[in-house]
Amino acid sequence: MASSKHLLFELGSEELPPKTLLKLSNALLNNIIQGLTAAELSFTGSKAYATPRRLAVLIENLSTAQPDKTVEKRGPAVQAAFAADGTPSKAAESFAASCGTTFDKLEHLKTDKGEWLAFTQAVKGQATENLIPDIIRQSIAGLPIAKRMRWGSCTTEFVRPVHWAVLLYGNDVIKTEILGLETGSATRGHRFHAPHKLTIASPEQYQDTLYQEGKVIADFEQRKAIIRDAAQKAASMVSGIAHIEEDLLEEITALNEWPVPITGNFDPRLLELPAEVLITTMQINQKYFPVKNANGGLLPHFITFSNIESRNPASIQHGNERVVTPRLSDAEFFWNQDRKKSLAERVASLSSIVFQEKLGTIAEKTYRVVKLAEVIATSINANADLAKRAALLAKTDLMTEMVGEFGSLQGIMGRYYATADNEPAEVALAIEEQYFPKQSGSPTPTSTTGQILALAEKIDTLTGIFSAGLIPTGDKDPYALRRAALGSLRIIIENKLDLNILDLIDFSLTLFTHEFDRNVTHKLVSDFVFERLKGYCLDQGYTADEFDAVISLTPAEPLDFMQRLQAVKAFRQLPEAESLAAANKRIRNILKKSDTEPAASIGALVEEEEKQLLQAAMQAADDIKPLLAQRDYQATLNRLAQLRNDVDAFFDSVMVMTDDLDLRANRLALLSLLFEQFLTCADISKLQS
Repeated sequence: MASSKHLLFELGSEELPPKTLLKLSNALLNNIIQGLTAAELSFTGSKAYATPRRLAVLIENLSTAQPDKTVEKRGPAVQAAFAADGTPSKAAESFAASCGTTFDKLEHLKTDKGEWLAFTQAVKGQATENLIPDIIRQSIAGLPIAKRMRWGSCTTEFVRPVHWAVLLYGNDVIKTEILGLETGSATRGHRFHAPHKLTIASPEQYQDTLYQEGKVIADFEQRKAIIRDAAQKAASMVSGIAHIEEDLLEEITALNEWPVPITGNFDPRLLELPAEVLITTMQINQKYFPVKNANGGLLPHFITFSNIESRNPASIQHGNERVVTPRLSDAEFFWNQDRKKSLAERVASLSSIVFQEKLGTIAEKTYRVVKLAEVIATSINANADLAKRAALLAKTDLMTEMVGEFGSLQGIMGRYYATADNEPAEVALAIEEQYFPKQSGSPTPTSTTGQILALAEKIDTLTGIFSAGLIPTGDKDPYALRRAALGSLRIIIENKLDLNILDLIDFSLTLFTHEFDRNVTHKLVSDFVFERLKGYCLDQGYTADEFDAVISLTPAEPLDFMQRLQAVKAFRQLPEAESLAAANKRIRNILKKSDTEPAASIGALVEEEEKQLLQAAMQAADDIKPLLAQRDYQATLNRLAQLRNDVDAFFDSVMVMTDDLDLRANRLALLSLLFEQFLTCADISKLQS
């Protein structure tokens, strides 16, 4: 008898939600793997399959039974195992009963902490086929389904009505009930090409059987690759390149079991519309791949996929063209209508949209951002007039028909409409760039005005939502404050803006008129921002102790913070670093624990080593002044590293806590001077060896 066999589970249903299909598939696989692992069932490999009408998992070489094992249970202490008359105590009898045995069968377990009653039992592993049904049921119950539905008269719930369930272990069916269905070996092929039942003879034949007999490509990644290649081949037939975005590719993969490419066309005159409008219409509304030329310009073609091999593909093409034409014509209408009114004329209408109950309307937010943008622009010697103009117009495209229909185009359409209104090019670009970076790792604004606007907009949102008491908790962050904080930091750091983030937070908080504790909110926002900064720094390859060394000085300028951090990272590579970090820890502890105050000025010293250290420290102080003025922290730490030999000699020869109180105060003052010199860059005593 084989010690392992392949396991196949397939759940067939009505068409599953395309945007969550891959998530459900991965979750089912992970849940089953976790269940098998918890049951101590070994296997050599696993594979998930997902199509619009099925979720399936193949487990390779799954052991036929759990391993046998010996279970040892510890009971009460021996001294508590007997009553006064020498008979077994109630505790001992209860322990024996819980083990399914009698008192005389119990053993004594001796440890260094005493002697205990114990029971050792050999437990035979259960057969895998007896464990699988519950593992499958628990795996399904644990799927991330936001809304489960019921159907017919059954009480079971799933994301869509289910119609069949396959559960094969080797060549044999494990008979059980899954979501009200009796499991078997019969699956279904393509809804139209092979709607009849197909028998899966064994788990390893699953994929081939569906492909050859059922016109179904079960492997999601294989289907995805086929669609990608087919789209590019179809685009090349019209001398173009398919514009393929990963999210849409996955959605189209989730919509088709047997994808067949269809090339369609639209009126070339519509190419006069902004490319983003055409792309958004084709991608979001129609699930089409747009087609571009070699220079990146749009062509009047699109690639769609049919889930059927039609005898008359031209009819599918024409049907899609008939559907997309009015949608593109609507977009053309919005484009023409929106340009009849300038963005500046739409500012007043922003008062009709509430941003947040306590924070007022979008108009009120706009006026706050204008003031904040002016402060930022002035701080970095940028054009404040451009920044204020961009801030004033930033949200006006929300009032256009186009953005009302295609919300994802906000900012983008603002740029087009601002250009049409003959606004300065920098203002138009800033309106789009206010939303940058859109996600982790994506670009920050390229224009100075865009950087100012994006920063002002994010800080206003961040401080405003915190002041309203809506602080993110766990995974809940409806106002995307984590993204706003990280985006603000990236804009400042990556564009080398000399800005004090704490001052900006403070000024922003003065612009709100509702009641809140400004000091408490300032600290909450600041802590939140620096937590994001820590995550950013760790992602950049810095270590937690390097970050701690800099944050202990609380530098308020993110750019300055990063310059210090770079210097600390470079410093710790020096041969002197470990010794000096240890010396700084020692100095900090001495100063902290001493009940003697350091002298106000360093008086007479006795030992040659302390005199030499003072002279070296004074010289170093002179040398680092111009370096600090230039924020050359790396050169500063390199210069201070030259103090190592003098510091080591001092601690080798000098007793700081001498009985001579005046001398002690002078020596403490010398150590304080030394410690403060290193604190001009970072607290290197935080560095771990």
